[in-house]
Amino acid sequence: MSRIKKIFATDTYIIPLIAILLGFLVGAIVMLIGGYDPVAAYSALFKRVFGSPYDFGEAVREMTPLMFTGLAVAFAFRSGMFNIGADGQVMIGMTAASVVGIKLGGVLPAFLLVPLAVIAAGVCGGLWAGIAGYLKAKRGINEVITTIMLNWIALFLSNYIVRTFLLLQGQNRSEDNPASLSMTFLFSTFDNARLHWGTVIALVAATFFYVYLWKTKQGYEMRAVGLNPHAAEYAGMNVGRNVIKAMFISGVFAGLAGAGEVLGVFHYQSVFAASPGYGFDGIAVALLGLTHPLGVILAAILYGTLTYGSAGMSFGADVPPELIRIVIGSIIFFIAAQGIVRWVLKPFYFKRKKEKVL
Repeated sequence: MSRIKKIFATDTYIIPLIAILLGFLVGAIVMLIGGYDPVAAYSALFKRVFGSPYDFGEAVREMTPLMFTGLAVAFAFRSGMFNIGADGQVMIGMTAASVVGIKLGGVLPAFLLVPLAVIAAGVCGGLWAGIAGYLKAKRGINEVITTIMLNWIALFLSNYIVRTFLLLQGQNRSEDNPASLSMTFLFSTFDNARLHWGTVIALVAATFFYVYLWKTKQGYEMRAVGLNPHAAEYAGMNVGRNVIKAMFISGVFAGLAGAGEVLGVFHYQSVFAASPGYGFDGIAVALLGLTHPLGVILAAILYGTLTYGSAGMSFGADVPPELIRIVIGSIIFFIAAQGIVRWVLKPFYFKRKKEKVL
């Protein structure tokens, strides 16, 4: 218990909490300027999330892909890479899960089909991200450029595969996917909310993230490469191999997000006009979570709560749901500009801390 108290008393956790409160405060000020009632708006937001079992289940469903893409971006950050391509890796993961699920649906039993579709999504997402890692390691091409370009290639490649091999006649989507990750035993409890096993897989992925990076030799090498690749190379580490491996693991996380959406939520894949945006939201989640797996999970919960609850602001308080983006942006701003938060805390927290030391 004392250890838990010690953890939550450190600056690492206090500053994000204050940043969140300041973000809500900025959002409230903007609402007041716009003539809206912030108390009614925030009440409607949280009522939307926690007001019924169905809405709570759907909010958890909203959080799940954010957990995966946040972990994907955070893992790359920790290894010195900037993975902007999580969106494309999600698309590739979706497509791989759709191909395996639909084409092998009549051949394999469910207990083999579902794991195979999930594994295919993760591996294909990893290989897609590995392309950027390979180009970075072997040709020195900046991964920001390649991952952005790969996002568009993934979008059009996925649409081509769905249109050519999986399309349901007369529809702008694939056939129904028989492989399912849905938690059907929870449907009666949560009024048919689309809860699925992807949430559990995301928590396992976060555990893997922590154990691999902080408890294994390979993880130590990746963090060393991320902090200083020249020093890591001087110490005898293979920088290129670690870069490719880091991007592959990052892509696996993003690919699994795609599997969750196709196998657990929609059970088909649409022909997309634009990227779904999970990867770009994952960048915000990774920043909110300070690129730590526990922080990413908590940030995804916050982000998903705000995003899903924003519809309640519109219906319950007549506040435009887009205003919630100002709250999210403000939170990220205050986390990035920690000097402002420390300045706010200085008369209270740091003064008391100094007295304690004396």
